Amino acid sequence: MSIDRFDQINPPARLLMGPGPINADPRVLRAMSAQLVGQYDPAMTGYMNETMALYREIFQTQNQWTLLIDGTSRAAIEACLVSALSPGDKVLVPVFGRFGHLLVEISQRCGAEVHTLEIPWGQVVTAKQLEDAIVKVKPKLVATVQGDTSTTVLQPLAELGEVCQKHGVLLYVDATASIVGNELLTDAWHLDAVSCGLQKCLGGPSGSGPITLSPAFVEHVRNRRHVEAGIKAEHHTDSQGAIIRSNYFDLPMILDYWGEERLNHHTEATTMLYGARECARIVLQEGLDKCIARHQLNGEALAAGLTGMGLELYGDQSNRMNNVVGVVIPAGVAGEAVRSSMLHDFCIEIGTSFGPLQGKIWRIGTMGYNARKDAVLTTLAALENVLRRAGFNTSPGRAVDAALTVYGA
Repeated sequence: MSIDRFDQINPPARLLMGPGPINADPRVLRAMSAQLVGQYDPAMTGYMNETMALYREIFQTQNQWTLLIDGTSRAAIEACLVSALSPGDKVLVPVFGRFGHLLVEISQRCGAEVHTLEIPWGQVVTAKQLEDAIVKVKPKLVATVQGDTSTTVLQPLAELGEVCQKHGVLLYVDATASIVGNELLTDAWHLDAVSCGLQKCLGGPSGSGPITLSPAFVEHVRNRRHVEAGIKAEHHTDSQGAIIRSNYFDLPMILDYWGEERLNHHTEATTMLYGARECARIVLQEGLDKCIARHQLNGEALAAGLTGMGLELYGDQSNRMNNVVGVVIPAGVAGEAVRSSMLHDFCIEIGTSFGPLQGKIWRIGTMGYNARKDAVLTTLAALENVLRRAGFNTSPGRAVDAALTVYGA
């Protein structure tokens, strides 16, 4: 093997307008280039505390335990579920897209007794549907997705939180694709655990999973607290609950690491913490409400441009995510050929979908650093050109004109 075969990493310039990941904000990348410090250095523990404070604002919560899971957004999901669900526990999962199925699979791997509430893709679950299922199943936990990018629909959560609180059921929410691009009020909506990732509206890279945990959720998982033998001191006592089946995703251990005792669990991913901290700082510097409004404006402009060129939007538009639009692939148009041309001719990435929607819709995102006017207009102009060359009947300029009308208003 010759080392000369391996050049420095130099990825092609792309405008990532799919359902995520997106282009990271340059300020986040700069923050991630900062030098490492030791995990117990006062500078490092200070950054950890600052990150907790910043994400309380992002999640709109007073929860003390608001922190990072080292890993992608899926790691944060798994940490919440594997710590909350003991073998045999009942969990209820509304499934209205690909990521509901993911929550089902992870819950099954936890040994839980999983019950599903199946909703047609493109629609959302109602509070009545959930309450009827809770009365029937009597679960310990309800696990749902707020914004499922596979269908581009946004699940309303306020009434679901009220239903779960009424029946004494914990509510976990995966907000990976929706947070800071859509309203999410953890405390006001009675959400017990929420997790997300950086690679969508937060404008960073994948690799860190912010979470927030209510006092009730923390009390529940701490019934399974266990301290490793190699670091256990005389004052440490284990709880009586079943030991959590993952060491790495053991939330009580992770809370002990982020708490005042700093009880060793893992070595915090310093560079990712820098990035996660900067993601939150940038959003709050802009203003959370302004950030959500920016995503809404650019999402509406994109949707107007797509319909302006004669395309049909997919799913329940009254519950559409601000930051991802589903587009029905027109009859007679080769969807993957269009995506290929967008990528190789215009250096713009748009997404396909999964399962029953694979090959039937495109998913186009306006998220984080890419939720801006020039990115939307460039994407619309390129897609219009590619579709026209593929034989789709559209009038040149209509898409951009429709989007500009939204911006002008």
